[in-house]
Amino acid sequence: MKARAFLRKVLPPGWLPYILHLRPRTWPIATFHMSVGFLLANGFHFTADTLRRWVIAVVAWVILGNGGTLSINSVFDKDEGDIGYLDDPPPPPQYLLPFSVIFMLLGLPLAVALGWRFLVAYLMSLAMSILYSVPPFRMKGRTGFDVLINAVGYGALTVYAGWAALGRSLTPPIVSVVCGSFFMVAGTLPLSQIYQIDEDRRRGDSTLAVLFTKRQSLLFAMAAEALAFVFVLSEAWTRYRALPSLGLLLALLAWGIVIFPWYAQHDRVDRHYEKRGFYRALWACFLTDLSIILAMSPAFVALL
Repeated sequence: MKARAFLRKVLPPGWLPYILHLRPRTWPIATFHMSVGFLLANGFHFTADTLRRWVIAVVAWVILGNGGTLSINSVFDKDEGDIGYLDDPPPPPQYLLPFSVIFMLLGLPLAVALGWRFLVAYLMSLAMSILYSVPPFRMKGRTGFDVLINAVGYGALTVYAGWAALGRSLTPPIVSVVCGSFFMVAGTLPLSQIYQIDEDRRRGDSTLAVLFTKRQSLLFAMAAEALAFVFVLSEAWTRYRALPSLGLLLALLAWGIVIFPWYAQHDRVDRHYEKRGFYRALWACFLTDLSIILAMSPAFVALL
């Protein structure tokens, strides 16, 4: 709330709701997740060109694409309670829809500058953003599609976008990492939905957490995270077999620390615990991404 008060002071009148609905709290998270693919392709040897490409990718994918996606979601959700990355959301302002669309379209020329691979990923993400939030499609309200679109967009394509920003073709280890990221986000999404069940029911959205019981949602999350680690651990074992790969086991342990206690008391915890559980899961995501970089990035592999 201190950040919100600061923005209220420095922004022109009426601008704050537009900025908040971009959910800037997601930007560091999405930037790091995208940087996994970038660092797997590039390592830490930055030239002026690679640094330029990374900055363009962050602005295009994270701020314009991801920000516009979350903003357009707010247009149609009209949430009143806390939502992911935004507590106590303000009412959607009058021009939020055109603002969101313009924001996403501004990413297109930047995507073109990074080459056709990045552009294709950006266009796929843009299309899924519309399908996810906008009626009559509104896939976020259809069980299964809500998980699928998030897992493809935020999970698989975000990591791939970092790789594609350097124009790299599909070579190891990115395929396994993309698959692992798909399942990691597929398992994380139900954890974000559990504490928003009442809001989703009020709108009539049939998310996975609404259709399943809380116990079933947590079991789904466990299964998805297990599959994520099947991909990344098998890649690390097949190609690297080095000491830094043990970090993947620590990341797997972090997921267990988040999910198993939650599962054991799922019928007794309150909404506050469930919300904190989701944000703990984001830390587990961060540790997973970090462990992938340590295990598979050329910068670290070259030292072994």
